[in-house]
Amino acid sequence: MHIVPFYASLLALLFAALSVRTLRMRRHLKIAIGDAGNQAMLRAMRVHSNFAEYVPLSLLLVYFVEIRGAHSLLVHALASCLLAGRALHAFGVSQLEENYRYRVSGMGMTLTTLVAASAYLVWSYASQLSA
Repeated sequence: MHIVPFYASLLALLFAALSVRTLRMRRHLKIAIGDAGNQAMLRAMRVHSNFAEYVPLSLLLVYFVEIRGAHSLLVHALASCLLAGRALHAFGVSQLEENYRYRVSGMGMTLTTLVAASAYLVWSYASQLSA
């Protein structure tokens, strides 16, 4: 059974929630486009955009790790790290009085997933070539 589709679904639900939050804020503040200089709107936009920037590539890399035959615990660890990292980042950046620990932790977890999955794939292919 594949693991990544489960995490992709959870990440998609989080993305939908961030989208709805941003749309509701636009409606409430009557801001059709951009942030109109409103800090809360800017933060909602950046949380949503940052998610859209990092999740697709990270999730694709984790999927490649899975189909390369990595142990299921590694796949779960990478995917759950990505999910937790994106949730922490979203929470942290959403706060007008930001506690940077959430943002830094979230980005750290996201980049850990991206780098660890990439390193695994490079190692996996290099091992195959040398065999």
